[in-house]
Amino acid sequence: MMLRLVLGPAILLVLILAVAGCTQPVGLSPVPSPVSPTMTPFLAPVQTQTIDSVTPGPTGVMPDYWAVEAQAQSNGQAINPKIIVTFRGGMGMDLIQGLNIKVTRSDGVVETGQMIQPLSVGESLMFDATTGYQDRAEVWAISPQGDEVKILDQYVAFRSYNT
Repeated sequence: MMLRLVLGPAILLVLILAVAGCTQPVGLSPVPSPVSPTMTPFLAPVQTQTIDSVTPGPTGVMPDYWAVEAQAQSNGQAINPKIIVTFRGGMGMDLIQGLNIKVTRSDGVVETGQMIQPLSVGESLMFDATTGYQDRAEVWAISPQGDEVKILDQYVAFRSYNT
């Protein structure tokens, strides 16, 4: 008796599955359309000149264990104006490879410099400046993997009368 109760529904289930599997529509394979070759005109390369923005932009964020700081300020001397970029230290001062520094003066002259390991707090580089208020200092920290992360991007005023 028990065998009939289990065997009957099992056979019915197998028949339903077999019929359902056999009655599904056969998928049609797409017919490839003929492809006609098209001629593409040859374009000569265009030379573009990339101009760096004169407006300071956002700075990147390094992980806390690589974080370092730099400071840029003017010496305030009208006879011999200079921009002084100083390394201020941080948790990553022994881990980063160094700092790349770029100073763009308001007269368009660009100067670059580099601080490499071993870095020490208070280490600084001097760059020529103008007596204007649009000199710009940018500093990139070089991570242990060799990536550059901008940590400072600011205008360096010749003189500040508010301090």
